[in-house]
Amino acid sequence: MRLPPPAHDAPLPPARPGAYGTRVLPGVPYAAIPGVRPLELDLVLPPETEGPVPCVVFLHGGGWRAGSRRSMGPAFEGAAPTPFELVAWAGVAVAGADYRLSGEALWPAQLHDVKAAVRWLRARGGELGIDIGRIAAWGESAGGHLAALLGLTPGDPTLEGGVGVTGPSSAVAAVAAWYAPSDLRTVAAGIGADPADPASREALLLGAPVPSVPDAAALASPVTHVSPGAPPFLLLHGRSDRMIACAQSERLRDELRAAGAEVDLHVYDGADHMWLGAPEAARETARETARDALDRTIAFLRERLHI
Repeated sequence: MRLPPPAHDAPLPPARPGAYGTRVLPGVPYAAIPGVRPLELDLVLPPETEGPVPCVVFLHGGGWRAGSRRSMGPAFEGAAPTPFELVAWAGVAVAGADYRLSGEALWPAQLHDVKAAVRWLRARGGELGIDIGRIAAWGESAGGHLAALLGLTPGDPTLEGGVGVTGPSSAVAAVAAWYAPSDLRTVAAGIGADPADPASREALLLGAPVPSVPDAAALASPVTHVSPGAPPFLLLHGRSDRMIACAQSERLRDELRAAGAEVDLHVYDGADHMWLGAPEAARETARETARDALDRTIAFLRERLHI
């Protein structure tokens, strides 16, 4: 009996119209893993243009334990147009990709998955109208951690994996990371939690309390992969973040600067995780901060992807 081709080789679905002339391809499989649901992405393309367009891979947050490619947190809930449509309207295609959560697979499966998403985009770039030389990564919280690793570990055979399409490069040209952990070994201490807690987000990702697996924790930490060849980074963080301390972004900024890489860190005073603010004005403050973060990210992507 002949087996069907893997889901990631299937023809592309028809696009449906999005805001401002953007085009949306939802639920496109980018990798098929035996015994696991096909991994999917939603692609939002800019309005029709004459030539190929740059693309950014967006990776959701949720502590590697929850979340989906369709969510960017409460500050953008119900937003119309969506943040991805705004980015696409600005000329950058957005591929919002799911990846295996820590209840489905342990580290480094999550990084293997998102690298597969970049490889798939390169393999299908001609069909999609994407410029395979201008692909960036963008993520929030746990997704920002994975976006940073995409930028810092190109060609690393230990972390590349064999998921989905193999062959094309998984390197990215720029990274935007919102309130992301950069050193899993210090996340707990930074918020006054127990580093040895077996139920922490980091422990569930690694499969053991962080102090008991120091090598794995180091390998999973972006700060340990910084080199002079790192792409440009934009780091955004709230000064009052109670889930991922702002020091995590400050540490990554310092390491990138020391290596001679380009990096810009902007800190929002009073902002908590997911841009939440003071309780009496939480929703409006979060929306204003989130929109500023989105505007900064769009400007960064347009500059670094040469639009």
